[in-house]
Amino acid sequence: MAGATRSKLVERETTGTDAVAAIAVGLSAVLFALSIAALFEQITISDPVAGIPTVALLGGLLVLLGGAVISFGVGSRLGLVETEPSSSAGLIAAGVAGVSWFAIAGGVASQTLELGTVGGVVGGVVVGGATFAATVYAREDVGSTVPIGALPLLTGLVFLTGVIGPEWIWDLGWEQSASLTAEFVIPVATLFSALLAGWAAAKAYAGFGARGRHTGAYTLVYLNAVSIVAFLFILVAFVVIKGIPGLLTGVQFGAGVGPETTLFGFTFTWPLYVPFVMNGVALLNDFQGVLPAIVGTLWLVVGSVLFAVPLGIGAAVFLTEYAERGRFTQVVEVATNGLWSTPSIVFGLFGFAFLIPRFGNTKSLLAGMLTLAFMLLPLVVITSREAMLAVPDEYRDASAALGVSKWQTVRSVVLPAALPGVVTGVILGVGRIAGETAPILLTMAGGTFVPGAQTVDVIGGFQFTATPPFVANPELLQATSALPYQLFALITAGVGLGDSVADPEGFRWATALVLLVVVLSFYAIGIVTRYYFRSKLRYE
Repeated sequence: MAGATRSKLVERETTGTDAVAAIAVGLSAVLFALSIAALFEQITISDPVAGIPTVALLGGLLVLLGGAVISFGVGSRLGLVETEPSSSAGLIAAGVAGVSWFAIAGGVASQTLELGTVGGVVGGVVVGGATFAATVYAREDVGSTVPIGALPLLTGLVFLTGVIGPEWIWDLGWEQSASLTAEFVIPVATLFSALLAGWAAAKAYAGFGARGRHTGAYTLVYLNAVSIVAFLFILVAFVVIKGIPGLLTGVQFGAGVGPETTLFGFTFTWPLYVPFVMNGVALLNDFQGVLPAIVGTLWLVVGSVLFAVPLGIGAAVFLTEYAERGRFTQVVEVATNGLWSTPSIVFGLFGFAFLIPRFGNTKSLLAGMLTLAFMLLPLVVITSREAMLAVPDEYRDASAALGVSKWQTVRSVVLPAALPGVVTGVILGVGRIAGETAPILLTMAGGTFVPGAQTVDVIGGFQFTATPPFVANPELLQATSALPYQLFALITAGVGLGDSVADPEGFRWATALVLLVVVLSFYAIGIVTRYYFRSKLRYE
């Protein structure tokens, strides 16, 4: 209608009580972030934050958070806050509150009151059961806030009173020496309390009822999603910060500073010289590097993909388009799923026992390629098959109606439509095999750490022979190194570099950083390829 205007049917005004609930949700998010930072030692509980002791800061914020949640619930019960609570908090809230207070009461009874394990269990059952019953039978506003809000309130008071401080240690009393320290307990207790209190505060902010339960669930999902992304970024940032100094050791800029390189008959020098990624380890090197391991990793992944992807896609085409659905296809499906979940050390033992004796009885790059290809093959088959099954049957029927043969339909219709899903499976598989250590240890690595190792030249190693198979490549049959195994040798196995590098610790972290960059590069190439094929499907 001309001149018609739009207006909201219901407009909920923000009140002071809504602001209290919103502040509680914000406090839970802040505490959540601080606890994650403390877990990753980005902040330490023994040092102050903005001039305030970390434990005192966490304790104070937890007390404020717990008080806000409890006051909102009590205010709703007394009619001071306008809400629409249900008659009961529900079994989920009761179960969460009961289990939480069972753990707290059991720990206090067994450790603080020194009642032993039996006393701790009895105390936990009594307190947890009472909390569960009270939460179930109480109205939702009180049942969802008071037992949950009491958790951060009690935790904050424990921190503020010094019951658990920076020097606190809990000896578990097991046969092996084991204990829980404050560096772990304080962030975990803060994280757990903030998560539950944020859930209760979100329910309160939405006024309880169905809307409140949905809001609380969304808050938990968002906090968990943020934590997963935060863990990823913190992990990457931690490796980058630790690895950058070693990676940049001896870096030079300028014309002609890099090593001479011959490519397609032309010899040139690089304007940027990064010794860590351009050198190997040799006695005469001014700066040591991991170039042989980088090249070995690249060839390892490329060879595995070249072997596994065509074979896996071909098997998926046969199982999906040609084989009758029956016991055979079911057995193959179970077998491929089982192979994909098989530990990598089993594939390594297979390569060591079956492949190495057939390649001169020595470890080689080819044996490593084939071993990792067998690891990649099941995932390629599974994802390719699922991607082809997801192609609508109408595509096949339309192609058949035009008189196109079965193979032409598969090649021109089914495979292009399924290609983004196939690429996704390859990305996942490459991400796994690029970081595997056990198969490389058993089939390819020539030693724990070989100074002076040469970069493998696969392309230049091909030779024509007068005897079958008329082509040979000695480079594929020699042992070489790869980044995952070299990192294992440098860190896990405790193999040092002695006086060959000025900073062995920095060398190890730089190796980890290069491995991370290589793996992420494979992911990036796969993602770009997937989006390319998706765009072609969209516009063709």
